[in-house]
Amino acid sequence: MTPLRFASLQPAPLAIEYGTGNRPRHALTLAAVWAATRVGMLVLLLVDHLGDSGVAGEVHRLYRSWYEQLVQGAFPLNDVTWQYPPGAAVVFLSPAALPWLTYFQAFVAVVLLADAVVTLALARAGLRGSGLQGAGLQEAGLQGAWLWICGLPLLLNLPLARYDVPVTAFAVLALLALRGRPHLSGALAGIGALLKVWPLLTLLGTPKGRTTRTVWACAAASAAVLMTVLMTGFSDPLDFLRQQGARGVQIESLGGTALLLAGEWGWPGKVAFQYGAFEFTGPYVPAVARLSLALSLGAMCWLLLWRIRARRWTPATAYDAAFAAVLLFTVTSRVLSPQYLIWLLGLAAVCLTSRHTCQRQVALLMIPAAALSSLAFPLLYDHVVEGTALGCLLMVLRNGLLVTAAVLACRRLWAATV
Repeated sequence: MTPLRFASLQPAPLAIEYGTGNRPRHALTLAAVWAATRVGMLVLLLVDHLGDSGVAGEVHRLYRSWYEQLVQGAFPLNDVTWQYPPGAAVVFLSPAALPWLTYFQAFVAVVLLADAVVTLALARAGLRGSGLQGAGLQEAGLQGAWLWICGLPLLLNLPLARYDVPVTAFAVLALLALRGRPHLSGALAGIGALLKVWPLLTLLGTPKGRTTRTVWACAAASAAVLMTVLMTGFSDPLDFLRQQGARGVQIESLGGTALLLAGEWGWPGKVAFQYGAFEFTGPYVPAVARLSLALSLGAMCWLLLWRIRARRWTPATAYDAAFAAVLLFTVTSRVLSPQYLIWLLGLAAVCLTSRHTCQRQVALLMIPAAALSSLAFPLLYDHVVEGTALGCLLMVLRNGLLVTAAVLACRRLWAATV
């Protein structure tokens, strides 16, 4: 029996060696495609800087003006465009670490660095999840990294001119650290929550028991420490709450799509630039805004019900739950800006790093959703603002796809765990 048992174990080292030998090839391919696509995004950003779409203007004007106030030790006060949690100051101040560059150049460099970190983390997690058993499984394990690398450029130059990639990096790293380093996972999620709130949803699907207590405690501790530092070093850190509460219905949101269609049937409302975005004004707009908030509250209640009822946990449940949760809050948001797709691409990519995920098909829907978003902004944004037939069609397709994805994600999560 011993020789037979020994013989049955012999192929395993060969398979592992074969899989490991393909790692340099996969790594080089990933790196080459990442570099090529990011160079293309940089070229688009340069063209934009020359005046094509104005995407880069937010960094040149808005972010830089906030930076100049923050370096003086004060958060923007009575600024209707400042609607972010205090931790966002860390990202807007980060270009100061590269003083030999202009603010714009340094900000783009920080975003690219965060992008590279996400790519590397996804690739490592995917290779671990594949078990390194042969080239075919390695390629399957890299699906998450490929989704991120190829999906982000579909948003054109937008990701390089917004601070959402660094925020997404905290969420992605928090999820990927959950299994082996729950303390680090919680700390990263807590910091991410102070950057833009939604990364806290990455903790929704943590396994019940000690792991959940650990990550939530570490998240609270890290958020408290960062908040204490910000409140000590800066004045008016909570002024953003007043500006956020006054937001209306942005034209890219699901409610905005309903109002766009209502305009085709005689609704007398108009589009106005306020609070740093194009929003609807006119009758029924406050009611639509309240309905969006009610839907977000309903989404939270459903997620809490799922959490209570869930019984089966897999290594991918936390990934799947985070993706479904952010999808729900995205489609019920009053804003739903195009950069929200950065969050969804990052979380979808995390799901694809695990062969246990139940969200594989839903994750792939983020590819056409990102492409439609870039058509709506910046390429054909005038049509959306003016409410033309083409603009309405784009928003119906994009938001309809996201709603479908949210429903499917919730159904699959429930079926897989409850």
